[in-house]
Amino acid sequence: MKGKINICEVGPRDGLQNEKSTVSPEDKIRFIELLARAGLKEIEATSFVRPGVIPQLSDAEEVFFAVRSLQGPERHLPVLVPNAKGLDRALESGAESIAVFTATSESFTKKNTNATREESMQRIRDIFAAIRSSGATVRVRGYISTVVDCPYEGRQDPGIAADMCQELLDLGCFEISLGETIGTAVPDDIQTLLESVLRSAPAEYLAGHFHDTRGTALANVYAALQMGILSFDASAGGMGGCPYAAGAAGNLATEDLVYALHRSGYETGVDLGLLSQATAHIEASVGRPSTSRVYRALTA
Repeated sequence: MKGKINICEVGPRDGLQNEKSTVSPEDKIRFIELLARAGLKEIEATSFVRPGVIPQLSDAEEVFFAVRSLQGPERHLPVLVPNAKGLDRALESGAESIAVFTATSESFTKKNTNATREESMQRIRDIFAAIRSSGATVRVRGYISTVVDCPYEGRQDPGIAADMCQELLDLGCFEISLGETIGTAVPDDIQTLLESVLRSAPAEYLAGHFHDTRGTALANVYAALQMGILSFDASAGGMGGCPYAAGAAGNLATEDLVYALHRSGYETGVDLGLLSQATAHIEASVGRPSTSRVYRALTA
């Protein structure tokens, strides 16, 4: 074996947030339970944003309360929090792991969070300050979106992502997920990005988050692997998208990632057959077919 790859399953949050059909809390809970049974150890459960912003996730408290017993030393259920108020809701619900987010693009940040890039970073600083004040023991994962291209501004300076990584690590994030939000990147882009980011952030603190709009997500994973990245985000069935990036396809499908890694000699701890059961469940819940090639092959 070549080694262990960490996978953060983002389907219950990032995968569902852009779905048009409403998914019931019961179906979300069952989805998370099936993902845990498949062996996934990092499952992004929901988001504590204002209900009106993302109606699909307005049941955050109900869903998280039902699954929080799944979290522990061996499994984490991070929840996305936009600000200190979101943190309060997450802590009251029993969350032990949270995710904070920003972007390299000024325009995207304004569309996504109604804040400037600096204001977005200040919100993250405030979240860390609130954690310290509360005395809570919370793992914090950071997301940086638009690290290669922005739907409004185009090509992004990799130095901005590098500076953001440095600050997020200094604040206390245990890992930074580099979000290739709109799925335009090819391996050369990922290499250029990481050449810059790795000057300020060691590879063991970084994760790749690749959307598959143009079918290059898996190739980008291998480019990142060659540069020492051993953690990746993926979404069961390839669900996802971004409400502020028109045309962006879903995340890299977890099945496609797991199959490729296993075939290449890496270990993930994920059972593909059980993972397919989780995808079958959520596929029926959203009422549209999965985009995962491996899932379609396994269930043909």
